[in-house]
Amino acid sequence: MLLLTLLIVLIVAGIGAYNAVVVPQQEQTPLDFELEPGSTRKVADQLQAQGVIQSPFTFRVLARLTGAERKLKAGSYTLTTPTSLLDLIRKLTDGDTAMISFTVIEGTNWRGLRTALNNNPDLRHDSQPMTDAQLLATLKIDASSPEGQFFPDTYHIDRGSSDVKLLARAHERMQKKLDAAWEKRAPDLTLKTPYEVLIMASLVEKETGHAPDRPLVAGVFLNRLKTGMRLQTDPSVIYGMGEGYTGTLRKVDLETDTPWNTYTRAGLPPTPIANPGEASLLAAVQPANTRALYFVSRGDGSSQFSDSLADHNAAVRKYILNAAGKAVPASAAQ
Repeated sequence: MLLLTLLIVLIVAGIGAYNAVVVPQQEQTPLDFELEPGSTRKVADQLQAQGVIQSPFTFRVLARLTGAERKLKAGSYTLTTPTSLLDLIRKLTDGDTAMISFTVIEGTNWRGLRTALNNNPDLRHDSQPMTDAQLLATLKIDASSPEGQFFPDTYHIDRGSSDVKLLARAHERMQKKLDAAWEKRAPDLTLKTPYEVLIMASLVEKETGHAPDRPLVAGVFLNRLKTGMRLQTDPSVIYGMGEGYTGTLRKVDLETDTPWNTYTRAGLPPTPIANPGEASLLAAVQPANTRALYFVSRGDGSSQFSDSLADHNAAVRKYILNAAGKAVPASAAQ
């Protein structure tokens, strides 16, 4: 009788152990959970508290038997289907964390990027209380502004990661792209430093989304710099207006001086005005061989380039002023 009872207990215990190991533990999925670094006991307690497992003891025993005790990885995880203890341990040792995507959009400025970061619910907002100067120091960026320092791309990162970590990756990528562009610069390029290239690339980025025009836009700007003409680019004026820009650029705005107003000030603006993409970086270092000093939008995304003011005024008349029913001004430099 005693042997029969012991056999029944062993069978029941075996069934329980089998169920604990291979039968899904969660009542509901999908299930998101976070693991902080710690001992197997701490990890097991975290898992139980978040409804991932039922028995911390069984988890610890199985982790020891499978040699996973020292291999469990912290991070953000998602269970899309009910998962057994054995599969869960494999997931935690593989570091199969829940990833999110965050895109730095070409041409977005620092203010827009920071707003997007602050509004993202899947990131930890460590940068939010920082001033620009504090963030630059944290990221070890040797510049006066974060503007233009983050390469436009889609980044995959663990859910719950610090936005500072994401910015560090985006800055590292921008540095690599900028260094690569600088190595490819034309022998007679008048831009003297990679930072000047970054500023020029940001102007090109904001002036056109039409890829074939980018080297020509860079060529116009560099021609103007060589001849002492002001760049007179509207996006830099808009940037200098900050939140004061309401969607319409007026004559008074062009005449109101800011450090970024390229109508009132000669040379490059003091910082980039946006985050340029790779095509704009390459256009800045390999500008088109052109004599053009002017360009105006054709209204279809492309631009008309002109060598002389007379030709430019004719282009303005054709593409802009006639449509608006206005007289052609004496000067219409773009």
